[in-house]
This record gives sequence, structure tokens and C-alpha cells, in this order.
Amino acid sequence: MTLKSRYVYRGKIINVRVDEFETVGRQYMKEIVEHPGAVAIIPILDDGKIIMIKQYRYAVKRELIEIPAGTIENGEKPEECAYRELIEETGYIAGEIFKIAEFYLAPGYSEEVLYLFIARKLVKRGEARLEIDEKIGDVIVVSLNEAIEMVGRGEIRDAKTICALYYLLLNKFKH
Repeated sequence: MTLKSRYVYRGKIINVRVDEFETVGRQYMKEIVEHPGAVAIIPILDDGKIIMIKQYRYAVKRELIEIPAGTIENGEKPEECAYRELIEETGYIAGEIFKIAEFYLAPGYSEEVLYLFIARKLVKRGEARLEIDEKIGDVIVVSLNEAIEMVGRGEIRDAKTICALYYLLLNKFKH
């Protein structure tokens, strides 16, 4: 049972809350990261290849190979966010997009949910339109098998991307 909650940080994307709670007669404290949720998109071209991006991630000080993804904005539905992030990060528009999974990224300390989508019937509509704090390098196109091999070689180290690729592999979606 929660006894008390207080915020120790309120930011643009995350808040950090400290909860004091009681369970089995003992009191504990837990730090919780509040996040509005995010989407990740597996863009699949007509030939079955997957569009991925190389994105510099400041927190780890390196460029990572990832599927397009982003934070859900206030009042935005996950599907709307998926369409927006796809065009922003790749320059592609999806003719169809559908959710295949949702999962918690780090439930030990965060309540963030990630919604995973597949995007198909892709049409290139120009260059990526990045947000001010985004630094995306190349947009790359690979087969699912090539992507899985990249995971095995340690070239893809982003957890949401690894999870999405294996989900795609295991569920045998058209690729």
C-alpha cells in the first residue's frame, strides 16, 4: 500500500517520483520514472527489407542503429505518434500501420510503455525532418536476416530494436 508520494524532479519528458509504501508489514521507498510512453516502428518495404536509422544518442555518446521511434506527445495516440515519427526520422509515409505489441521497457524503475508498430506500403516523401535535439545519420535498408546477424555481431545494441527484430522473426510477419 502506498503511504506517500513526492516528486524529486519534473522535466520535459520524464518525472521522478519517490513512493513510500508498505508491504508484508515493512516500509520501503522506491524511485519511479514517469514517462508518457513511446512508439517504435518497423518499416517494411515492398521487397521485405527493413528501414533502420543511425542515430547519435547523447546518453551513451555514440551512434546506434535503431528502428525509428519516439515519445508520445501530450494528447497524441500511439498510432498518430508512429506515423509522425516515421516521417520525421526517415522521410517515409506509411500507407498502413498496425500495432503488433506493447511492453514495458524497464519496469523495475519506470512505468514507460513502448508500443511496437509495423509500417507497410511505404512511400518516400522527402528527407527526414528531425527535432532540434535529434542527430540522425544514415537511413539504412537491410533484410531481417541481415539485421539479426548485425545483432549477433554486436552492431545493433539498442534494446527496443533487438526486441522488435526478434518479435518480427518469431511471429513471421511478412518481411
